[in-house]
Amino acid sequence: MWNHMRRGRGWSIAGLIGLVGLVVLLAGCGGAASYGASGAATSQDSSHAPSRGSTGSAGAAGSPSSGSTGTSTQPPSPQYLIKSLGVNMTAPDPRKAASDLQAWILATDPKAQSAGLSYAQDGASFDISMTFNVEASLYPQVESYLAGYAQGHGGKLLNLRESVQDVTNDFVDSQSRLTNLRAEQQRLLSLMNRAQSLADVLTIEQRLTDVEGQIEDIQTHLALLSGQTAYYTVQIEVSPLDSTTVAPPEAWNPGQIFHQALGAALVFGQGLLTLLIWLGVFALYIVPAIALIWFGRRLVVRRRATRLSAPPTSPAR
Repeated sequence: MWNHMRRGRGWSIAGLIGLVGLVVLLAGCGGAASYGASGAATSQDSSHAPSRGSTGSAGAAGSPSSGSTGTSTQPPSPQYLIKSLGVNMTAPDPRKAASDLQAWILATDPKAQSAGLSYAQDGASFDISMTFNVEASLYPQVESYLAGYAQGHGGKLLNLRESVQDVTNDFVDSQSRLTNLRAEQQRLLSLMNRAQSLADVLTIEQRLTDVEGQIEDIQTHLALLSGQTAYYTVQIEVSPLDSTTVAPPEAWNPGQIFHQALGAALVFGQGLLTLLIWLGVFALYIVPAIALIWFGRRLVVRRRATRLSAPPTSPAR
């Protein structure tokens, strides 16, 4: 009986241990299942909801944000242009129109420079030509004003022409050459300081003179390009509204006629007196010539008269 009790007790302990192990196994399986489900859900959520870092990347790729634009887009290289504008217009009073245009340009651009002014008068009308150098930044405003001036002041715009020359490549190439030449100049100066033989010194000095001459030429060229790209030329021509208009005849004025007649008489008297003076001076040659001609003619006439008056001679028998 004791043995039977011991055997039953052993079975009960073994069953208890097995039950505990089953519970632990089920708990472990449930925890793993729940962890797997929660991990899958978390992974799924993270795939649909980008993190803060991924949001920045998506924004940089999808939309041009300010930060990505500054880093990925390079600023455009400067462009160097030479522009000239020619405007031809008519106006009822060319002198007043030219004065108004000059005053407006100098007021709009205080740094504008006059490059020429000419007046050509044809009867009672004037043809006026003006040339200015205006700043490149104010050039569009000047062009717009000149394009509409004639129509707004009773005149007519005959022609507006603009020429544009792109010298960007020339400008960039000249700057690059200048940089290289300056580097070579510094290298030659360094070699000059270390040269020991007279032949080396003369060779380096000759090359240095050549390089410095090229540097001066390029600097002059760049200064010219800078001036032409900083200031644009504007040429304005103003002519009368109707160049074929004939001036009205002047009223009859006796006093003016008397002065004109007196002037004509003085001119005639001066011409006559001038002729007499010339004749008096050349009388030294004219009078002897006339005297010789007169005496020669008298001698011929006398001989002819002598021949006619002489009796005819009879022939000898």
